[in-house]
Amino acid sequence: MIEAILAILAAGAAIWFIGAACMRGEDLRAFDSPTEKPNAQSFSSGNSPNDEHRKVIEALGNINSALRGVPRDQRLAQLREYMDNMFASRRLAARFVPTNADGIPAEWVLAPGADSARRTLYLHGGAFIFGSPRSHRIITSKFAEITGGAVLAIDYRLMPEHPRLAGIEDCRSAYRWMLENGPDGAEPASVLFVAGDSAGGNLTLSLIAWVRDQGLRAPDAAVALSPITDSTLSSPSIKANLATDVMLGPLFRPLMRIPRSLLLWGGWFQNRMWLSNPVISPVFGDLSHLPPLLVQASEAEMLLDDSRRYVGKAVAAGSPAKLQTWQRVVHVWHLFDPELTEARQAFEEIGRFLANAPTGAGRGRRV
Repeated sequence: MIEAILAILAAGAAIWFIGAACMRGEDLRAFDSPTEKPNAQSFSSGNSPNDEHRKVIEALGNINSALRGVPRDQRLAQLREYMDNMFASRRLAARFVPTNADGIPAEWVLAPGADSARRTLYLHGGAFIFGSPRSHRIITSKFAEITGGAVLAIDYRLMPEHPRLAGIEDCRSAYRWMLENGPDGAEPASVLFVAGDSAGGNLTLSLIAWVRDQGLRAPDAAVALSPITDSTLSSPSIKANLATDVMLGPLFRPLMRIPRSLLLWGGWFQNRMWLSNPVISPVFGDLSHLPPLLVQASEAEMLLDDSRRYVGKAVAAGSPAKLQTWQRVVHVWHLFDPELTEARQAFEEIGRFLANAPTGAGRGRRV
């Protein structure tokens, strides 16, 4: 009897550790070295934090204050509402027009004089559990201004109400729809971009690989802001930048105390696929023959090496990818445009990148 129990325990342990090993994905340490020029740039606004940085940190602290005392089962709803209204008082020049993108709730973001045939699909961040087109209007309105076109911001399905694949499917459907539909109705796109931040950056990178594999018209360029590229959490900066990431650090700190094998299995039960699957961890996929790509990340954030590894591997595969990093800024600092100098710099770089993209994208407006 004891021998049988021990055998069962041994078999279970073997399955557990073999499964965890399979979920880890390929060894990407070869791409941990800083990416070399011309595929990388680093920016700084000074040698120490300034008043702009402190105001951003203060604003982030207000999120924790808003959740303090809220019952656990109501926190996600409260967080979603808070994020949707965090910048609601901001006056923006763009128009926001509700639409339905092949069954997916969305909005067109239109700058004055927008060319409806020039289109950007924007995928918002929010850890796959919160965020919406409304929460990211500062970013989407800026993309509308930069490109001189129409930005389609979709309200893809979120977890935990829906599986992660549901949101991925929404992005794919919206991309297909946007190829032939604009804010004025059926009209082929003349210029096409895809962009996203954080979780939306993950969706962006997953999408452009899927578009390539499906043989669809590729976007003229793509932009990923502080993207999650590795759902297995193997990047060195996940732990190395835990203390310096004032946005993600408090969220991830409890997770860092859990054994990684347990996190990997938890991810499998949640997603019903290996976390190393390129669909949810784009860095583990084939990164050849991708469109021109600009990735921006903070040197203080936990996801820095997610960006570094992805760009390094993409460049090694022959894809035109570029990494730009900023010192001392928070995860997706672009939300604090125009008050934050680094946000203005980042959008200036995005404007230059999109304006110089091939296949007619050179008609883009410069910021």
